[in-house]
Amino acid sequence: MIVAPLTIFLNAYLVLLLIRILLSWFPNINWLSPPFSILSQLTDPYLNLFRSIIPPLGGIDFSPMLAFLLLNVIISLLPRVAPVVSMY
Repeated sequence: MIVAPLTIFLNAYLVLLLIRILLSWFPNINWLSPPFSILSQLTDPYLNLFRSIIPPLGGIDFSPMLAFLLLNVIISLLPRVAPVVSMY
């Protein structure tokens, strides 16, 4: 079935998001050099979706919290939705 590989992928993406967010606390990182540029290219498009919804407040970006929440909801719903999808 596709649920297990998709769950693994989404969990791995959550780890990449966490690394990206933690590294953003270090201002001396050059996001244009590898491996940081690769990490930025993989995670920023998803994070930018939420940054357009929730702008930074007081210099703090709260949009990753919404990004994490949505991915966790999707991961938790996958096993419940999979049996319905496989019937068709």
